[in-house]
Amino acid sequence: MSDVLLLTLGVLACLQLKHFAADYLLQTPWIIAGKGHLDRPGGYAHAGIHAVLSVPALLLAGLDLPKVAALCAAEFVVHFLIDHSKAVFSRGSDKGPTTATYWALHGGDQCIHHLSYLLMTGVAINWALA
Repeated sequence: MSDVLLLTLGVLACLQLKHFAADYLLQTPWIIAGKGHLDRPGGYAHAGIHAVLSVPALLLAGLDLPKVAALCAAEFVVHFLIDHSKAVFSRGSDKGPTTATYWALHGGDQCIHHLSYLLMTGVAINWALA
């Protein structure tokens, strides 16, 4: 395997592991309750955790600090908007974890997040090789 391919896979794997930690291990009730509300800090804190935890993966890619900051800022905005949209869309509905709709929304949300990590990885590797 080429060094570029190994680096790409390593960065993507770091982002995937980071996502698991931030989305499943580090979410507290106040974070979850704040999603979908622009006047509550939970959604912002959650997006910030994601952005901060992406720093090691982007440094692994070989990016300098201004590029790391730019990608983390973009991730903060994108992650917040994805989660906010899902929360607003599903608020007040009967879409609980025993329904197919709940799992479709959850899966769609996760799919979009993971596709954003694929894009982040591509940008990071492209910038690192430039």
